[in-house]
Amino acid sequence: MSEIWLQNEWVEQSRRILTSYKKWLGEDLLKDLAEDDVERARQLYFTDRVVVSHDTSPDPLINYGNQKCLNLWETTPDQLIGMPSRKTAEPMHRDERARMLEQTTKNGYFSDYKGIRISSKGSRFFIHQATIWNLLDGEGKPAGQAATFSEWTFLDKE
Repeated sequence: MSEIWLQNEWVEQSRRILTSYKKWLGEDLLKDLAEDDVERARQLYFTDRVVVSHDTSPDPLINYGNQKCLNLWETTPDQLIGMPSRKTAEPMHRDERARMLEQTTKNGYFSDYKGIRISSKGSRFFIHQATIWNLLDGEGKPAGQAATFSEWTFLDKE
């Protein structure tokens, strides 16, 4: 399929992202959500905010990135999916990121996160007001973590 968001695993991951967000934050991630899972997956993929998630591996691997995420990180789905999520941050910012993810694991979500990230081509940007939350599968078991944000500032390359 040419539209990745139509694939079953993307539809399922979109469902996890949206239902887990509502569980932890008490509101919908997107306004005017469709009832149909495939249409909801399309809405999430094309929303005007970054949405990205990773799995529960010891070194978590990215398993979802919407179009805005792919554009910001200057990558393709094939390059993004399966990449260790720690690689979205520069090495000197990874400890801070790890502490935030640990807090998210304990509390269910973390709001107003700020931090520097780096794209696949070396573009650095500062993300503002990100929300990170735990993902749960259909049985309520941990299924990873997701993040969303709609504001960032590009930094000069050093």
